[in-house]
Amino acid sequence: MAVTGVHLLFFSPHAEALRQTLRDAFGWSHVDAGGGWLIFATPPAEVGVHPGDSPAHEISLMCDDLDATVSELRARGVTVRGDPEARQFGRAVTLVLPGEVEVLLYQPTHPTAIATAQ
Repeated sequence: MAVTGVHLLFFSPHAEALRQTLRDAFGWSHVDAGGGWLIFATPPAEVGVHPGDSPAHEISLMCDDLDATVSELRARGVTVRGDPEARQFGRAVTLVLPGEVEVLLYQPTHPTAIATAQ
């Protein structure tokens, strides 16, 4: 199979601040594609397919310990909306990244493909 990875995109009117957050608060390694255009290595990923009325996609981040991760991200200046809450698939909270980019962060209670791929 020729597919070797997944390239995710965030669009933000505050792109440089968002790059800084991913670099400094999340600690993601990166390469400079030229002129400060950073491309980040992400943690392992998985893809789920849900039924829907129209085509769509979303990006969610997963963690092993939601409370600890939220505490650490808040300490690093990341805006977290509200407190973690139980959802059908785990405990979750919304992160608000620079440029009002909202990303769900959750601790899954479902089996993960990442666990079986390691």
